[in-house]
Amino acid sequence: MLNLLLALASAALLILVFPRFELVWLAPAALTPLLVAVARERRHARRFLLGWAAGVAYWFGVCYWIQFVLSVHGGMGDIAGWAVFCLFAVAKALHMGVFALLAGIPMRRWWAVPGVAALWVAVEATHGSLGFAWLALGNAGIDMQVPMRLAPITGVYGLSFVFAAAAATLALTLLRRPRMEMAWLLALPLLFLLPRMPAAGPGHETALLAQPALSETEQWTAESVDAMQREQVTLTLNAALRELDRPPAIVAWPEVPAPLYYDEDPRFQSRVDDLALTLHAYLLVGVVAHTPAGEPLNSAVLISPEGGMVDRYDKVNLVPFGEYVPWPFGSLVDKISTEAGDFAAGKRVVVSPVGGGHKIGAFICYESVFPNFVRRFAAGGAEVLFNISNDGWFGQSAARRQHLSIVRMRAAENRRWILRSTNDGITATIDSAGRLRGTLPLSVEAASYTGFDYISQKTLYTRWGDWFPWLCASLALLCLVAERAM
Repeated sequence: MLNLLLALASAALLILVFPRFELVWLAPAALTPLLVAVARERRHARRFLLGWAAGVAYWFGVCYWIQFVLSVHGGMGDIAGWAVFCLFAVAKALHMGVFALLAGIPMRRWWAVPGVAALWVAVEATHGSLGFAWLALGNAGIDMQVPMRLAPITGVYGLSFVFAAAAATLALTLLRRPRMEMAWLLALPLLFLLPRMPAAGPGHETALLAQPALSETEQWTAESVDAMQREQVTLTLNAALRELDRPPAIVAWPEVPAPLYYDEDPRFQSRVDDLALTLHAYLLVGVVAHTPAGEPLNSAVLISPEGGMVDRYDKVNLVPFGEYVPWPFGSLVDKISTEAGDFAAGKRVVVSPVGGGHKIGAFICYESVFPNFVRRFAAGGAEVLFNISNDGWFGQSAARRQHLSIVRMRAAENRRWILRSTNDGITATIDSAGRLRGTLPLSVEAASYTGFDYISQKTLYTRWGDWFPWLCASLALLCLVAERAM
């Protein structure tokens, strides 16, 4: 019972670290109770169950908003929504169960600190490829100046390693282990030798980010679609006209819960082409496109200042239940999108020229959770990144702030400004250190006139991607093999 309470205490601490609560100073200790529990428990099955229980509680507490999305926007109702959400938490908790099962092995040895930290990173990095990723432990450090120096080198996983190592050290202290086993933490001051994050600056280029605040539940008719399109054009023109001395070079419209078809709606195409021509600016617009077979695509179209499409990016990483319904839930839950049929996934990362020898990249909504994917835009030459999103499906939950924290980490990893245009919040300007430079209020129609900089230098993480999780996986495996050999 004590071990179970310790495991659940770690779940509680992890929940408190992230938005809603953001008690980020708990991050270096969040895993400590679970590590004490698995060090006390010798039986493999029980260690797994301890981690699994902690994982269920963690996902239940952090991603509570998924139940709302399934119940309200997925059309499932409260009972079915809770049932599917509980299944989700049970499945995602398997990661924590595997971690706890294996962490009990290095916790008995003098290499516990690096072994446990490496194991945590190795397991954490599997979330995206195994169905659903959200907050990495390292996201808690987004406002910590010294740990954030790791982000351009190791990505978010370097911060996760530091927090897990600190938790393991504290666990060893509570277990009254020899002090020499905790000496690994003496390497932490080396973080001060890493390059500082870039200084804050206003940005020398200009952009306009639209936030139209369209209803998630609107039943669109031909008349309401026409009015919505005209209102978005008016919002953009009025905002741009307020800054005639420095007109925006790029205007971004978000992903929206409305039928916008650039290729198939001549009136909409004419409107946005004329808008780009009038503003003499590039216009990035979230639309629905289609494959040659007629399957819908969640896309971002870039329109030139002369009117006409420069390029189109089709979203590669789709949201389960949002843009497709995974098996076996096809007959139980509606896809959140109003498009008929599941969305098709895009096939390529697109980096588009915007004049003056500069290039931009745009990723869509949930794709922000994949660090190794987002960095491909910067690696391909994008000098500023755009994130168009519709977080209105989250209601008034903490998911909006959680998502913003994730996007901020992508900016710091690649040393790129990220300009984030959303349907109804949180629209934000994020500089190349991951700092927030401005946001728009939630659920209001507004536009943000903002500065940014083009940056062409590539970080180590941009060039090499997830080299650090692979190194951690190798180290964790080495620790497990060494245990077997002893």
